[in-house]
Amino acid sequence: MPHASDTRQRIIDAVLRIIGQDGIAAVTNRRIAKEAGVSLGSVTYHFATQHELLRESLLHFVAEETRHFTALADECSDECSDECADERFDIGQAAEVVAQVAGGNAFDSRHIAPFELYVQAGRDERLRAAAAECFAAYDLLATRILTQLGVPDPERLAGAAVALVFGQQLRRLATGAPAEDLVETLLVLTRLTPARTPWKEEDISFGA
Repeated sequence: MPHASDTRQRIIDAVLRIIGQDGIAAVTNRRIAKEAGVSLGSVTYHFATQHELLRESLLHFVAEETRHFTALADECSDECSDECADERFDIGQAAEVVAQVAGGNAFDSRHIAPFELYVQAGRDERLRAAAAECFAAYDLLATRILTQLGVPDPERLAGAAVALVFGQQLRRLATGAPAEDLVETLLVLTRLTPARTPWKEEDISFGA
């Protein structure tokens, strides 16, 4: 008999697969039970509500991504250790790291599912804390990469970098654009980022 924690994990994995394949609307207890290879009663035993299912699935994804991104961020720092302190990442190295974050050359259900969960977090504020935790991990990695690229004020620009990469991922998902376009995203940051200048809110005009 499978251990309770194994059953719970199989259910979460099944939820992420279903979301990636057919969206959140396709998540039903019966479908989950079939995908996970468990009884219908096991699904309701471990997760009383769909919100709990979605939240735990997102938290699981967050935990996996945070571990992965923390390791990548540490690698970025190690690449420029004391023995090569005067060297920085080149754009090719940075692109390789970003490609790992972006999921390689193809979108599968595992890489599509988080987008569905993030959209759902926009509808359900109870999921937002988990989503925010994941974006904090993205921001940390972006800060490390921008630092190694020599971009000024990397912490301030990390959120923008993450937004650009996510936008590029959505474009790939919707149009089949090549993963190489991520390099262009990095070039936008490294070549077009000006030094920080003071500004006031009243200086910004959104038109009539």
